[in-house]
Amino acid sequence: MADRIRVLIADDHLIVREGLRLLLETATDIVLAGEACNGAEAVEIARREHPDVVLMDLSMPVLGGIDAIAAIRAEEAGTAIVILTTYADHRLIRRGLRAGALAYLLKDTDRATLLDTIRAAARGETLLKPEVLGRLLSPAESPRHPSSTGPDTVDLTEREREVLAAAARGERSKEIADRLGITERTVKAHLTNLYNKLGVDSRAAAVAVAARLGLLDSAEDLDSRK
Repeated sequence: MADRIRVLIADDHLIVREGLRLLLETATDIVLAGEACNGAEAVEIARREHPDVVLMDLSMPVLGGIDAIAAIRAEEAGTAIVILTTYADHRLIRRGLRAGALAYLLKDTDRATLLDTIRAAARGETLLKPEVLGRLLSPAESPRHPSSTGPDTVDLTEREREVLAAAARGERSKEIADRLGITERTVKAHLTNLYNKLGVDSRAAAVAVAARLGLLDSAEDLDSRK
C-alpha cells in the first residue's frame, strides 16, 4: 500500500468522480486518496491526505480549479497536479500550468493515457511534448519567464544543459542520474537551479520555456557530442 500512488479526484460532477474512481480501481499501483466536489474541499483534503497526484477540474464552485492548484502547490510542494478539462481551452489550461499544474487531460481521454499521465506526474514528469507546452505557454503568458530572447542570455552550466535535455526527452530523475553518473538528489538540485534560472516551478514549465528560448536545441547539441 505504501508504494501505491495516492490520487485525489477534484470535480464537481459526481458522475465524473465515479467514472474516474472506477478507472483508478483497475490499476494495482494506484489508490484513491479522496474526492472533492469543489476547489476549497480539494485544498483541505490535499492538506490532510498529502496525495501524490491531484486530478483537478478547472471549473468548480466555492474555489475555482486554478486557485485551488495555486493553493495546493503552495502548501504541498510534493503533490503533482494534472488538469482535467472538458474542452481544450488553451487560455484556462495556460493559467493552470502557470499556477503549478504539471500536465492536462481532456475528460474523454482513454484509460491508458489517464493512468500513464498519473504515473508520470507522480514521478514529477509530464507526457506533454515540449512543442505542445511551448504553444500553451506562449511568450505573453509563460510563468515568470525571463526577459531574455535567446539561449545565450540564460546562463546554464554544462551539467544543467544535460539535465535539461534529458528532462525534455521525458527521462525520469533516476534515468538521468544513472546516465550521467550522479545521484538522484544531484539531479533534483540541478532541476531546482534550472527552475530558478528560467523563472518556473515545474519540469513541464521549464521544458516549455526552454523550448521557446531555443535552449533545448543547444542542450541537445551538447548532449549529442557526449
